[in-house]
Amino acid sequence: MPSWRDGLPVTVLAPDYQRILGVLEKRRSAGEGPVKAKEIAAELDLGTTPAKVEGVRSKARRLAERGWLLLEASGMFSAGRRPVAVPDAGSST
Repeated sequence: MPSWRDGLPVTVLAPDYQRILGVLEKRRSAGEGPVKAKEIAAELDLGTTPAKVEGVRSKARRLAERGWLLLEASGMFSAGRRPVAVPDAGSST
């Protein structure tokens, strides 16, 4: 999964990741704040069993690590983008 950068479309992400972002964007548009992975799983009709919630949490964390969404200090997720430092592949330092 590529790190987010300005102008990069969501369509570069796998469908599961796009769906997670869609849930968070919809909630932000409705004026709602950060959300737990369990709530995202329920919104996606995956159920709330520990295995399903952990799968969603893992994907959401990966999205946050790459700047596609925000991971709050509380462990909740919210819509938003932030640039992520990407090592220069061409650098020989």
